[in-house]
Amino acid sequence: MDITLDNKTVHYANGGCEHDPALPGVVLVHGAGMNRTVFQLQTRYLAHHGYRVAAIDLPGHGGSEGPAIETVPEMGEWLTDVIVALDMGPAHVIGHSMGTFIGMEAAAQRPETVASLILIGTAAAMPVHPELLDAAANDVPHASNLMSSWSFGAPAHIGRHATPGMWNIGGSRALLDTSRPDSLGIDMTACNAYATSLDAAAAVSCPVTYILGAMDKMTPPKRAADLIAATEGATVVTLPGVGHMMMSEAPVAALQAMVGALESVTT
Repeated sequence: MDITLDNKTVHYANGGCEHDPALPGVVLVHGAGMNRTVFQLQTRYLAHHGYRVAAIDLPGHGGSEGPAIETVPEMGEWLTDVIVALDMGPAHVIGHSMGTFIGMEAAAQRPETVASLILIGTAAAMPVHPELLDAAANDVPHASNLMSSWSFGAPAHIGRHATPGMWNIGGSRALLDTSRPDSLGIDMTACNAYATSLDAAAAVSCPVTYILGAMDKMTPPKRAADLIAATEGATVVTLPGVGHMMMSEAPVAALQAMVGALESVTT
């Protein structure tokens, strides 16, 4: 599905269901270098179980026109514009990794557009090693190898994909390898530079649920402690034996955590 925003195409997946304005809206926001497909195992379920869904491609990612946006606050502002353009506000925003920062910024900047936040795999800061920053800008295959290796818990390194015959790490590499040449580098630089997450979290007034992976090496749970403390009334769900890419590594557990958070604010 496509909409036009500022004369540019924004692509999103609706899970195979047309929007019913009577249903609560859920907007899913992917992380650095990725696209809407990271949520494909959850998007369709939510769309067929009482929600109108938009898993979006950020500018310069997937099917959305570029260029990529260069700062997290600007990405948050863009997200609020998308929610309004989709007529889904206030929406329940589900963000992963960089998408968690984008969701927080949206909720802090324009609280009337965000009904609740579900933040998956996050931390108070996401500093990026200089080697990875350089690779993201100049050698995407090397960057994808580094990121994919660190994005999954130990069990996923020896298989255990939810779909027989599929490979989590290989799928992650392929997704990053096919990203647009400049987008991954812009995203990683934006994450590295973003230093106001605690301010954004403190300004958020809607319900917030954190979903953390106990084996997450990209954003270890302990690095989310300050962010959680800055978020009034936050709920925390920790998935055991799971790394950063929870949506594909443990799709059922991740979905159950998402649904539980949504039900707590929509019923």
